[in-house]
Amino acid sequence: MIEFREAGAPPLDPAVRDGVAGLASEPAIVSISDIHGYYGAARSALRAVGDADGFDPLVETGEDGNLHWAGGEDYVLVFNGDLIDRGPNSAGVIEIVERLSREAPPGHVRVTLGNHEWGVLFPALVRWEEWFSGQRADAERERLCRAVSDGDLVAAYEGYNFTYAHAGQPSRYQPAYMNRKFADAAEVLGSAVGTDEDAETQRHLSEDYRRILSTGRQGGRGLGAGIAWLDFRYLPGESPPQVVGHTAQEQPVQKGNVVCENTIRANQANPGGEAVLVESPDSLVSLERTYDGGVHVNGFQLPGEIVEG
Repeated sequence: MIEFREAGAPPLDPAVRDGVAGLASEPAIVSISDIHGYYGAARSALRAVGDADGFDPLVETGEDGNLHWAGGEDYVLVFNGDLIDRGPNSAGVIEIVERLSREAPPGHVRVTLGNHEWGVLFPALVRWEEWFSGQRADAERERLCRAVSDGDLVAAYEGYNFTYAHAGQPSRYQPAYMNRKFADAAEVLGSAVGTDEDAETQRHLSEDYRRILSTGRQGGRGLGAGIAWLDFRYLPGESPPQVVGHTAQEQPVQKGNVVCENTIRANQANPGGEAVLVESPDSLVSLERTYDGGVHVNGFQLPGEIVEG
């Protein structure tokens, strides 16, 4: 579904795949979640990095009108799941991800598995035929499986103080382990796509790789759901430090160790509200569009700074 790289480009080194520590530099991590095909809001949120005082641009608008990478090795950009569906231009959002992924240094654009990318891989389990995810051809599903094998689509990405995952988990996990298991599952699924075993393979994998692929109880999002599905309400504050999306918020919110950054959908009725998070080794802030096009900067507590009670 997404062409992250030029044909013949080598897979990412696992250390680069799994976290910022695998890079030679110490870039700031910019994250955005749940774009859901809202192309204009995504462009506005990504440009907020350069529009906020004290932050160099992450992207720039070229003469062709498209966003291009401007961050050099100073930034990592994490698309924290759910690029597609709901909004009017899923294809346009995918074009942004493809372009920035190819223009940025290897490993500087990361995509975590959202439940709507999950829907591309496991259509027999959700039957979303009315959405972009449910209309993907088998060749596109196979391409997404290869993206997992190549390290371009991951279950989780390790930042400085927080792990990035679309929905997260309430108990501790290692991104490297989760990403290896996700790659194992994608290899099995890729071999079954389009065959008579496709639907049954989807069902088995969702059961065999529960922490990554399960929808949990209550028809998805409930207790026992995997890292792409669990609702924010089931992540207690004492969960491992994570930046998640998945559950819509009017602005980024922090609950103990967990920060939820899913703001685009909740702000569609009004100007502004779209946001990104920026993490450095010693801070986490949000850059939030205001109604007049400005940028509001808000800080969050790091895990070691949180005092219970």
